[in-house]
Order: sequence, then C-alpha cells, then structure tokens
Amino acid sequence: GQIYVTNNATLTIQPGTVIMGDKAATGAGLFITRGAKINAAGTASQPIVFTSNQPAGSRNIGDWGGIILLGKASNNNPGGEAYVEGLAPSALTAYGGGVSPNDNDNSGVMTYVRIEYPGYVYQPNKEINGLTLGSVGRATTIDYVQVSFSNDDAYEWFGGTVNCRHLVSYRNLDDDFDTDNGFSGLVQYCLAVRDPLIADNPTVSTSEGFESDNDASGSANSPQTSAIFSNVTYVGPLRGNTAATVASGFRRGARIRRNSGLKIYNSIFMDGLRGVHIDGTACEANATNGVLKYKNNLVAGYITNYSVERNTGSTFGISAWFGANNNDSLA
Repeated sequence: GQIYVTNNATLTIQPGTVIMGDKAATGAGLFITRGAKINAAGTASQPIVFTSNQPAGSRNIGDWGGIILLGKASNNNPGGEAYVEGLAPSALTAYGGGVSPNDNDNSGVMTYVRIEYPGYVYQPNKEINGLTLGSVGRATTIDYVQVSFSNDDAYEWFGGTVNCRHLVSYRNLDDDFDTDNGFSGLVQYCLAVRDPLIADNPTVSTSEGFESDNDASGSANSPQTSAIFSNVTYVGPLRGNTAATVASGFRRGARIRRNSGLKIYNSIFMDGLRGVHIDGTACEANATNGVLKYKNNLVAGYITNYSVERNTGSTFGISAWFGANNNDSLA
C-alpha cells in the first residue's frame, strides 16, 4: 500500500528481494520522508526488484505508485519547500530544506534496483513517477537503477543536488529524464529505450527523452535548473525507419524550456521524431549566453529537418548554435 518511512528511520532491503506494489491499494508506493533513509543495496546478480503484484504476463503500466525520495536539499519553490504532486500537503509529502537547505543531505542508497509497472494516477495529469526525487541531497547514492513501464516519467527530479549514475529508462509512457525546480546534480551513463506503441496522450503531455523546466511558470527563481547529463544514449521509437507508425504522443529527444539551464554532453539521440528543441525566448537566451549547453552530441535517424527545433516565429539561429557546439546530425 502507501508506505511512509518516518522519524529518521532507515529502511534496509536485502539484495535479491522482490517487493510487490498492490494494484488494489490506492496509490501504493514507498515514501522515504525527509530525514529518513533507504538502504537498498542490491548487486548485479541479486538486484532488488519493485514490481506489480499481478501475475507475470498480466502486469501493466500504472499498477502501483513508485518510489519517492524526499530530502532537505535546495529547490526554487517559494520558501524552499513543496509537496509531492497529486497528494495532500503534509509533513509526510513535503520536500526541501526551507530557508536553511542542506545540499549534502543523505536519503540513503539505491544500487542495482529495478522499478517496474509504476505510475499511479493520483489526480488527472498528476501521476507519480517510477523514481521521484524531491530535493534529494548529494550524499545520497543512486547508481544502477532501471525504471520500466512507468505510467508517467521514469525519473523526475524536483530540485536537489543528488548525483546519479547508470540509469536505465525502458519503455516508459511520458518522459525519460525530467528535471525541475532547480535540480543541479550530475547524471552520467544513462540509457533510454522507447516502445513505439507506448507514449503519453498528446492532449495532456508529449513524450520526450528529456524535459526540463526551471519551474512550471518559467520564472527566474533560484537556484536555476542546471543539472549536467553526460554519456546518455536515447533510442527513440522509429527503429531505423522514419516512416514508421508510432504512438501519437512522441515528440523530441530533448525539450528544454521555461528558463532551464540544463546541460547535455557527449550523448546520442537516435531514432526519434525530433532532436533538440530550445523552447522559448528565455531558453534561447540561456543557450546564447552559455547557461544552457548542448555539446558534443549526435542526433541521428530523425525526421528530415527536425534534428533541431525552435518555436514558430523565433529568429534564434539554432542550426548555427548546434554546429558551433560540436554537435552533429546524421540521416
């Protein structure tokens, strides 16, 4: 069901454990509240698996909620505090260190962990993600984690400073890597693989490899979203055929918008409908000024003339900017 680890406790999960989210329970999920920790240190041969309690072959996206880590690091919400979207605001759903954040906060360890079939819909367009990180601090260890068949994003960071490595996003519905509210961590060695038939409803949200906002309104609130992603391979839905039929919700390898200062280096974006979208004048200015960076990347196998995208009416020289930063594109 809906489980909260509270009072600065540490929840330890042994290698090889399989934990099942109850489809019949309302919003089944594991919440590590501020001050508490998870110690889920699996191994390559004995991963820890969070999955649906439905029989194998009958599991589906959104069978249960997911894992939510809540810390005391910084974010750019007013007062430095916010709540898990879709749930009632309370001490159990709060994240952020308020006016005295601790960017070295420690929410524990997650290594060699698989999270399968999460993404419970708490409210319309407010589903929980596979792994939600609310203001998680950099003393936390996130390494070798895979999210599969999520009914929303695979990973979403709401502020925080946590560094993550070796993340896999496999056949999820909405975005693979979603960064908001001043997230400033370092994320390296990631793989995203899309299913041609699994994408969000485009009237609600389009499915992106990366989606990045400074905040929902595109404000100048600080800290600015400035995470660095390196060595990412995004495999989109086209599978080598730009005429392939895919779900209507697919859009871009990376959509950077709402005054984000995201940075993506040394990565491959292949087999998607569109490459990198610098969305809006604030992000165009960030790109021009070097606050937003997209460098040494390869965009391949995209629909003609869509390796880069800018908004209708924009005069931003996106092709020149793309080339000047040692990026390349291949048909």
